[in-house]
Amino acid sequence: MIIRGILFQLTLITLSAISFSTPALAESKIGFIYVGPAADYGYNMSMDLGRKYLEKNGTGITTTMFETVPENAEVERVMERLINAGHNIVFATSYGYLDYALKVGEKNPKISILHAGGLKTSANVGTYWADSDDGMYLAGMVAGSVSKSGKLGFIGAFQIPQLLRSINAFTLGAQSVNPKATTTVIWTGGWWEPKKETEATNAFADQGIDVVAEQVDSPITIANTAEKRGIYMIGKDVNISDRAPKAWLTGVSWNWGPMMLKLVKEIEAGTWKPSHVFGNLADGSAVLDPFGKSVPKNVQKKVLGVKAKIIAGKKNIWTGPISAQDGTVIAASGVALTRDKIESTNFLIKGVIGSAH
Repeated sequence: MIIRGILFQLTLITLSAISFSTPALAESKIGFIYVGPAADYGYNMSMDLGRKYLEKNGTGITTTMFETVPENAEVERVMERLINAGHNIVFATSYGYLDYALKVGEKNPKISILHAGGLKTSANVGTYWADSDDGMYLAGMVAGSVSKSGKLGFIGAFQIPQLLRSINAFTLGAQSVNPKATTTVIWTGGWWEPKKETEATNAFADQGIDVVAEQVDSPITIANTAEKRGIYMIGKDVNISDRAPKAWLTGVSWNWGPMMLKLVKEIEAGTWKPSHVFGNLADGSAVLDPFGKSVPKNVQKKVLGVKAKIIAGKKNIWTGPISAQDGTVIAASGVALTRDKIESTNFLIKGVIGSAH
């Protein structure tokens, strides 16, 4: 009887502990896939900083990342490998991964896939992005103000809507302070092409172009070459102002961590619904980087004033008049482009020298 009583008391103690303890959160195993190296000091690093933010600020989160995965069937195999290893959330971070993500998602309905950008979703595949257009407009204002020639350059990887938008926004910003400003575009045909990026920067310098902007995976090569040639550069994706202090004017960086954590929490809570999630300057997902020493104080003040108007919703950079290269009116005076029109941009504006196709 004594032993039975002791066992009964132990049982009560155990049940009491179970009743009043807080259930542990289920672990989230999250996979990340990058099209280039995570330490590129550019786009892929920005995504990897988001991954590290999740590990630091999330609860019960472990992550795995794969680097330098091309935008072809290989990424499909990597997604399947992550899923087979027990990952229940996958961040597919490059533009060309979307169709493969949709295919993998259809075969694995219990997995959640988050793709960087794009206009397609499915029952378990959503997209996330941060609108850097406003930041590029502000950077264009800086470039147009500092440039002595009014001739700007832009080095881009592919002729896709996201890059065409960046070029247009950059040029609109430059033309807001110098209506005669032009932007010459060189396409490299790849996210990571250091040799072509060097050649393009040198070609710009030889043509008298004195400010170079870019949207490739890493700004390092362009920054270093601009520094050597004595011209200025606009950064993208990660703040690298310390890598080219003489050439640096400003840049637009990403801050993916908070957005990623919010999405992961929604998935864990069962409240996530696949959609197109957009961040911007106002919520801190896109960041205007510090100004370089060559940017005059009056220019800084003017740019920050416009930034404040954008954040307050008092200025929309995509409000007309906006015309394409051939003079076709894209947006009449006072008319703002719709989100769908912006997301599907397939044109370059008047003042841009180069092809959109």
